[in-house]
Amino acid sequence: MTQVTPTRTPRIPETSGGTSSPWLARLLWLVAAAMLALAVFLIVQRVTAASSSVPSDPISAPLELPANSGVATLPPLPESQGQDSITRTANPHTIVASQPREGAITYEVQKGDSIFGIAKKFNLKPESVLWANYDVLNDDPHMIEVGLKLIIPPTDGVYYKWKEGDTLESVAASFRVKPEDILLWPGNKLDITNPVIEPGQYVMVPGGRREFRTWVVPSIPRGPAGVNKSILGPGACDTGQGGAYGSGTFIWPAPQHVLSGNDYWDGHMAIDIAAGMGDPIYAADSGVVVYAGWISGGYGNMVMIDHGNGYQTLYAHLSAIRVSCGASVRQGQVIGLAGSTGRSTGPHLHFEVRYMGGFVNPWYVLP
Repeated sequence: MTQVTPTRTPRIPETSGGTSSPWLARLLWLVAAAMLALAVFLIVQRVTAASSSVPSDPISAPLELPANSGVATLPPLPESQGQDSITRTANPHTIVASQPREGAITYEVQKGDSIFGIAKKFNLKPESVLWANYDVLNDDPHMIEVGLKLIIPPTDGVYYKWKEGDTLESVAASFRVKPEDILLWPGNKLDITNPVIEPGQYVMVPGGRREFRTWVVPSIPRGPAGVNKSILGPGACDTGQGGAYGSGTFIWPAPQHVLSGNDYWDGHMAIDIAAGMGDPIYAADSGVVVYAGWISGGYGNMVMIDHGNGYQTLYAHLSAIRVSCGASVRQGQVIGLAGSTGRSTGPHLHFEVRYMGGFVNPWYVLP
């Protein structure tokens, strides 16, 4: 029989102060808790500081609804802190640049119109309007009247009606431009590889120009020159030798000293001076009346004075004439009353100055 020796667990000897182990564990737990609390405190402080440094965003702020309004309102924007900035006001309107006109249009002449004024209205030169309407105006700006319909070209130049036998080269040469100026004008709508233009078709010759074929009243000299009344009209006469002579200086022939219609240009060798119906018209200088009466060409009642020194002056569209042919007049004398006779769209004075048979711009001699 085997004898079993009982096993004995070794005994750990107790150290002095054996009661200190539980207190050490508790101390460690307290230190850990304190460090955790300190970490939480520091995190909270940092988050709070970050939140206070960021300004509130008024855009993201909730909308406030006024009582009983039912309409949301935005909070006010914060005032500027003095920083430089550019303020732009919202503009819902869009401005679209107008496209240049490529085709001709029709314009009906109104009361008070003139070729000069109509051209200015459409940003054109007066000769461009005159040339486009040769069939009705015959290069004479006096031929317009209320109700007349005029062709207004799209740009300055000659608006030309194509004729049988015309070619791009011949038309371009006659109007002093290059063939490609006609060919490449968008409004002509020509095939640049095979341009075909039918007789009667209108084409724009941009920048084109030609000589005027305007009829003007011929200069009438004083003296027994054998004036043919059948050519000039009933206001002509044979004036004798002598008579009043001018001083060479001129005064305004009407009370007003401003334009009312055409200025002086190649197609209008005169100025149209503003005048009311019946206003007095004065002799610009002394001289002899060489024509006083009705005349063709759109002038209506007209007076022409020869001043005996190479100068002549002409006064047209008068409503009444107060002098007779052959009479001597002094500077400033009333020779007629302003009107709108002949081809005219309203009362005014058509005033011409001539020297040795040539036209002089009245602005050069009027005070």
